[in-house]
Amino acid sequence: MSEHTKNKVEISPEQMAEIERFAREMTRLHNGEIDEDDFRRFRLENGIYGIRGSDDLQMIRVKIHWGGLNADQLDTCADIAEKYADPKVAHVTTRQNLQFHRIARKNVPAAMKMMAECGLTSREACGNTVRTVTACPFAGIASEEPFDVTPYADATAKYFLRNPLAQNMPRKFKIAFEGCKTDHARIGIHDAGVQAVVREVDGKAVRGFKIYVGGGLGAVPFPAVLLEEFTPADLLIPTLEAIIRLQDRHGNRKDKSQARLKFLIHKTWGLEEFQKQFEAERKQVIGMSPGHRLWHVEPTEQVPPPKPKLKESFALPGPGFEQWAKSNVVAQKQKGYKTVVIRCPLGDLSIEQMRGIAKVSREVCGGRIRASITQNLLLTWVSEETLVPLYQALVKLKIALPGGHELIDITRCPGSDTCNLAITRSRTLAEGITKLFTNGGRPLIENEALKKLTIKISGCPNSCGHHHIADLGFHGAARKIEGRVVPHYHILIGGGTTEQKASMGIRIGQVPAKRVPEVTQHLLELYRDGRQNTESMRDWVERITPAKLTESIKPFTTLPSYDEEPEMYGDLGVEGEFKLEIGQGECAA
Repeated sequence: MSEHTKNKVEISPEQMAEIERFAREMTRLHNGEIDEDDFRRFRLENGIYGIRGSDDLQMIRVKIHWGGLNADQLDTCADIAEKYADPKVAHVTTRQNLQFHRIARKNVPAAMKMMAECGLTSREACGNTVRTVTACPFAGIASEEPFDVTPYADATAKYFLRNPLAQNMPRKFKIAFEGCKTDHARIGIHDAGVQAVVREVDGKAVRGFKIYVGGGLGAVPFPAVLLEEFTPADLLIPTLEAIIRLQDRHGNRKDKSQARLKFLIHKTWGLEEFQKQFEAERKQVIGMSPGHRLWHVEPTEQVPPPKPKLKESFALPGPGFEQWAKSNVVAQKQKGYKTVVIRCPLGDLSIEQMRGIAKVSREVCGGRIRASITQNLLLTWVSEETLVPLYQALVKLKIALPGGHELIDITRCPGSDTCNLAITRSRTLAEGITKLFTNGGRPLIENEALKKLTIKISGCPNSCGHHHIADLGFHGAARKIEGRVVPHYHILIGGGTTEQKASMGIRIGQVPAKRVPEVTQHLLELYRDGRQNTESMRDWVERITPAKLTESIKPFTTLPSYDEEPEMYGDLGVEGEFKLEIGQGECAA
């Protein structure tokens, strides 16, 4: 347990009732009064997933509004991992959440209560609901933003949490907020993307948002499209409510694979018809809501934390400090303050690391922590004079790793270690590529042309690892070679997002799992040696043509005979013969 005495919050009656009901429903399940299918939807609404290969073990997803955490909450997450999880780690997700795996079902109510006591919840972190509302991790501190979007993201999250409107939608609904011109939040892949803008009205600066709709990844990805050029801030929530109401009524309830908002907009109605329906629906929402008291969000600006307790160090910072500071320390718009990116390899944090980060965050920045969709943690409002002792504290925790938000900072989903739908072990592929970069491939991560490229990995086509929007994206698959099922990865290249649009990676082929690290090196070297001036990966692919890249990877698509090298027919990090085992997906249950 943490040495720090945590401040407990009062649990709301609604949240306490959810915890108590979960315990009752669990008892009913054990007594045979309900079956697993009856229980599944209920637990998913409460953020509790099944685990591959077990009926009794669960995954708990902690819903973190816009990624904002405090030190006490991170300490509590460490306590939950220590008491109940296996392995004893927390996993940072691509939606700014934390997950715990392999928790015995009997321990879930206790873990839910621990979350509630520190102001967290797992409610609606999965299921056909409004999922975690995400936001730019640099919101409120970035020099390129017109204003801080976090108060609006927070108000939106609270408005739709437990809202009767969002309890039984055709499919999940995802919202993201961005203030920067750099699209850190990836608004173009969301059901609703919200971009902060300021417009002059009658000589006054008025806050508002551009609203994008219909984005999404998965097996059939679509980029979001612009719904409204300027939505005044006070109309943000009724605007989102109108969009959700349309999806709730008109989304496909017969075919879950066609149920997301993207299909309603891109395939059923078209944008013009959706805009027409939306404008009429919003008038209804406004007309039925006299007073509008829940819609106004008071504009706020972040203020500095108390003076740091960790004083400037006179010890030498160590040989790695300069490299770490160059890649992981970002200047804030507030003079004298920095944001520090803590790179979490594979998105995982040990108990010791969580407690250590919580402790040092109290000392340097008032316990202000953010989770990012890049599966990292950020400390905001770090005083310049505390950077060296902060670095030294992170060194002791073995997490002072350079390369935050750079090529070596690989995003990956949990893969077949725990997920029922995954085909391959995305975790071990990420480890394999990381080993390449830290050994013979070190020149790649040190090359200035390659540093800002992204690599993202999913264990199946569903894109939980965001492989569609990576410079190099991989998703798990399987095919037969010599009559044996062999794990493979499809390769997508040149994906990404900007403020205006999301561009999906171009598929150039697939290679056996064991050959992905070497094909990664091959493609990066081709780009490094063949790009012209500051040509992006996407522009380079389109210039030299995807067909030529497909031809270039052909040597990596073959394997020696099974008798010669049987180990090449398996998955990375797994001994023995590969078995294709796909269970029942729960995301849309």
